[in-house]
Amino acid sequence: MGASPDNPIPQPDGPAPWLRRLDQATVAALLAVSLILMGISALSRYWQGEGLIEIDRASTSAIDFRVDLNRADWPELALLPGVGETLARRIVDSRQSAGPFLDHRDLLRVPGVGPVTFEAIQPYLLPLPNADDVAAR
Repeated sequence: MGASPDNPIPQPDGPAPWLRRLDQATVAALLAVSLILMGISALSRYWQGEGLIEIDRASTSAIDFRVDLNRADWPELALLPGVGETLARRIVDSRQSAGPFLDHRDLLRVPGVGPVTFEAIQPYLLPLPNADDVAAR
């Protein structure tokens, strides 16, 4: 039964598909292979004892965040515990007006840094060079 002016070829209803049948099959196969590989990867991590990572329970002890008092800008200093933007800017201003910090205890000269704040900050401070080394620069 052929097409004639009286009997046209029937057209499918609706819009034409974005992909041809062969392209659809290729995308489906790639998706299936990707899912299988992700499953194998997750299972291999589990079998090796690494387990899955739970973001909510991840330990932050692996992060070693330390700051150089004489080189850090205020945004970096503001990340220290108990130090916000205002106190971080005061630390930078003190460094610029009174000179570099020769000892960690020099941080106590900054208004707003008391013994409690100093104790909270101290584990995050990099060691300072000797006073003779700083004077020679």
